[in-house]
Amino acid sequence: MKIKLVVVGKLKEKYLKDGIAEYVKRMGTMLPLEIIELADEKIPDNASEKEAEALKKREGDKILSRIQTGDKLAILAIQGKLMSSEELADFVKKAEVYGTGNLVFVIGGSLGLSEEVYKRSDLQISFGRMTLPHQLMRLVLVEQIYRAQMINRGSVYHK
Repeated sequence: MKIKLVVVGKLKEKYLKDGIAEYVKRMGTMLPLEIIELADEKIPDNASEKEAEALKKREGDKILSRIQTGDKLAILAIQGKLMSSEELADFVKKAEVYGTGNLVFVIGGSLGLSEEVYKRSDLQISFGRMTLPHQLMRLVLVEQIYRAQMINRGSVYHK
């Protein structure tokens, strides 16, 4: 099994790239992490609700094209389930033990995720009700994936 992180938009800030690279390096061969960046749809300043939904659907189609049959899909959503690090570790472990595909985490674009992505998801995770920049959320999620692996291996990283 591999863990994939499918994200909409390109990471720009060097300090975030460096932080993510550090956790990816630490994970090494435990459970390899692949990050897939998808181009975000350009949103016109005066986009109607209908246009925004069409853009969200196009982004959703791009996301779903990266999900394979058998993959376990966890999406980040404000209204999702609040989880502790231990609960996330348990989810990762079950996907590793019982899964038939990869474990895929998704961070959508600024418009959110399409209804089709929600319907395909196996788990909706919330990191709280606060709005965080999507780029920063990548670093937080990658750290939590690393932490989950450390918990599952009994490491002292998680105290």
